[in-house]
Formats: sequence, C-alpha cells, structure tokens
Amino acid sequence: MSELIESGINNLGDFIEDSLAMYADKPAFSCQGKTLSYQDIEIKSRALACWLQQETNLQPGDRIVIQLPNIIQYPIAAYAALRAGLVVVNTNPMYTPKEMRHQFKDSGAKAIITLQDLLPKLNEVIADTQIDHVIMCSMDDLSQDTKAYVEGIGKFITLNQALQQGESKTLKPRMNINLDDTCVLQYTGGTTGVSKGAELTHKNLISNARQTMGVFDGQLGEQEIFVCPLPLYHIYAFAVNMMSLFSRGVHNVLIPNPRDMTAFIKDIKPFKFSGFSGINTLFVGLCTVPEFKALDFSNFKYTLSGGSTLTTDAVTAWKKVTGCSISEGYGLSETASVVCLNQPGKEWVGTVGKPVLKTDIQIWDDQDQPVAIGMEGQIVLKGPQVMKGYWNMPEETQQAIINGYFKTGDVGKILDDGFVKIVDRLKDMIIVSGFNVYPNEVEEVLTRHPSILEAAVVGQDDDKTGERVCAYITVSGEVSSEDVIRHCREELTNYKVPKKVFFMDELPKSTVGKILRRELRQ
Repeated sequence: MSELIESGINNLGDFIEDSLAMYADKPAFSCQGKTLSYQDIEIKSRALACWLQQETNLQPGDRIVIQLPNIIQYPIAAYAALRAGLVVVNTNPMYTPKEMRHQFKDSGAKAIITLQDLLPKLNEVIADTQIDHVIMCSMDDLSQDTKAYVEGIGKFITLNQALQQGESKTLKPRMNINLDDTCVLQYTGGTTGVSKGAELTHKNLISNARQTMGVFDGQLGEQEIFVCPLPLYHIYAFAVNMMSLFSRGVHNVLIPNPRDMTAFIKDIKPFKFSGFSGINTLFVGLCTVPEFKALDFSNFKYTLSGGSTLTTDAVTAWKKVTGCSISEGYGLSETASVVCLNQPGKEWVGTVGKPVLKTDIQIWDDQDQPVAIGMEGQIVLKGPQVMKGYWNMPEETQQAIINGYFKTGDVGKILDDGFVKIVDRLKDMIIVSGFNVYPNEVEEVLTRHPSILEAAVVGQDDDKTGERVCAYITVSGEVSSEDVIRHCREELTNYKVPKKVFFMDELPKSTVGKILRRELRQ
C-alpha cells in the first residue's frame, strides 16, 4: 500500500475523522458570515452519517449524489457520506435534467443531497433513477433555530430533519471498507459526448492529499485561511480544499457565486486570508475591481492555479495587486487530482511545476513509446493518485491505462530540470472558465434541431473565460442564431452553450467525410 498513507488509516472516513479531531477547536469553513469549527463539522457530519446508516436502506458502497453549490452544507454532506461508507457522486448544480438523468442512472445512485431550489429539475428525472432518498438543503439550514424545517413529503426530508434524527445515534464502524475501494465517482466528459465516472479510491484521495501538501515542504501553518471560489463538486476544489488543505487544519472560506464580484469581495473582506485557489480568468477579473485592490493582503502568501492555462499577464497583474506569486499546477479528474505543482515561491511561470511525490511522468509518442527529454508527446503518468478506472466502462479503462500509466490526452514535454510544460491537447476539448466542454456532446444537441443538417463545435480564445464555444452549422430552411442558442439552452449547462453561431454552405471534411475541426479553428 502507498507509503504516503500512515498506518491506522484504512479509508477516507478515518482520514477525515483524524483531521476533525486534531483541529477540533479551529475554524474549518466559513460562508456568507457563518463559520463552523472542525468540531462543529464533526458533530453535524456524524449526525448525518448516522442518519444515512440507520434511517435508510443504504448499504456501504452505495452511491449518493451531492448536488450543492459552495455552502458549508457541502463538506458536511460529503464527510457524512464518506464516514457512513458511501460513495460520493459529485454533481454540478447547473446541470440540465438531461445531464442529471445520465449521471444519476449511470452511477446507480440511491440517494441525493441537493438544494431545495433544484427540486423541480430533480422531479423531472427521479422516476428514471434508483434514488429512494432525497435530503433537501436550504441556504439557512445552519441558522440558530435548527429545529425549524418544512415537512418532508414522500422520499423527501430536510437536512435539519436528518441531523435531528441522527444526532442521538452512534456511528457504526466502517467494516470491510479498504483503501482500494471506490469512494468517489467524479464524472468527466468523453470524446463521444458520454460523461464517464472516474472511480477514485480511498487510496487515491488520501495519497493525493499527502502529495499536494508535500509540495509546500512544511511551509503551511495551522492558522492559514484559504479563499475557495472554485466549486467543491469539481475535483480541483474537492481534492485540494476539502481534502488536502483540510487535513492540515486550514480554514476555508467558501464563495457560492464567484461571478458576483461585489458579494465575493464582501465575503472575503473580514478575513486576513493567506491563500487562494483559483483559475486564470478569476485572477484577471479580480485584478480589475477597485474594491479587491483595496483589500488587506499583508498575510497573503499562497495562490494556487489549475483548471486552465495560466497566462503571463495574469501572473503579472496578480503580483502587482496582491504582492503574491501564483503556483500553477496540473491535474485531472482521473488523478484525484494533482499531478504536478509549482512550489510556492519557487515557480517557473509557463510550466505546471514538477511531478508530486511518487508520481512517474513520461512523454509517449503515438506508438505508446517514451520519447527523449525535451521532446513533445502525450503526457502519461503512474502514481497512487491514478483512478481505478471508468465506472462500468472496462474497454474505456483498458484504453486509458496501459501498464499502470494513465494516458492524459494532453501534449506536453519534460524540461531538463524536471519541470513539465503543457503544449497542447490531443483531444478537441474546449476549456471554458476551467470547465471541460466536449464538442461531440454539443454537436449532438445541435443536430437535433429540425433545421440543422450538420454541426461542428470548436473553441476560440476569449479574454474572460479562456475559451468560448463556437458552432459552425449548415441548415435547411429559416433559422436564426438566437433560435440555435435557445435550443441548446434547453439541454446544456450555460458554459456549454455556443456563444457564437456561424452559418456555412458546407463544413470542411476529409476525403472520408470526417468533419475537420482543425480547419475551423484556423
């Protein structure tokens, strides 16, 4: 078993409980004026875990969906599920019913913890799923009056109801749950447009927490305060903020809606924060806001970047405004998540840093053979953070993992001193504000429009979001750009909806009839 995991830790529940006990009197999470300590989180997550274990028919290994924004209920829900021996299925609250249906059915989830505002969408799909238990959250769950709740109906119960029913119970031991068992299904897009569930094990996430913290080389103290604007349902914040930083007693300040800059700055102003995890577009956007520039950065030491390429302009602006450098890293849903990370204070801008502990990175050619140092090719890696495989997709797993090496689909090179540089992507994936968009999924939706004959989707540079989705279509009959975008919004999350639509007489194709997206990008 991994040398990165100390003895006595048999699963992620043990790992979480160790941190909750070790830092009991310290603040753990803050959100919109409310702060809970590690002890508060321990009490509430234990009560919910007891309810899940003893008031439902859920068994260890069953899947439970968590579909919440960045509110304190998220870590309570996730830690409770893991302490109860369940498998967490992280889900974007912005998903359409179509996207929810696929993920819920594919995972075989039997329970969901969701926001009350999302119930109309859930009601559209729940009959097609195996979900038997619905725990509803609201923004004021953690108010002083914890006895207040609306009456649950049928399968539905409020979070406060579940906490009340579980608070007097004793948590049962997690029997026969081992490090190699799956504990999280992290869904990621596929080149065919089908979202795949990366099976992350207890070992994957615990190892990656140790790997990530190893990059800080003992610099990180127990009094650190990190701003967390990135969604916890995304593997970046889930692994870095909710697992890695949490394991060192860090205080995370959760931002529910980073697009609302006024509320964002109001939420972080009371804190002398020392760290920040974000993406390039967020750094650039904040640096243009006078109220952000006026904040107290006297204790600010760490900025972590991932999810999309970090630009030199962003680094320069951030340093000028905050006085802090940015440490860019690299990771994927399939690697739980960190693969490489620049050490804070010793960054090489333009690279994603060196591989974290116990991670072997190689660069392969199209014959799956290693190339020489400095040569470009596909980035592959082996390490304790690499997923078990894709959920119920043995063929996809076999193609993705060869002799223990995970094929990332990204093009890069290893420089002489071991730093890794990302050059390009093998896949046609588009990254919008750190979120992956797969062209085939969008094209499938486009061609379901009765007037669209063919469609091709590519990414174009965008100053605000890194890339934007653009659609090239051929049509029969009358149809406008507005009609096309309206059609897409019915089935796609907003960041996947094309921002521009181009009408063409015909799309460029190869001699065998394959649409050539590269020509459209040019």
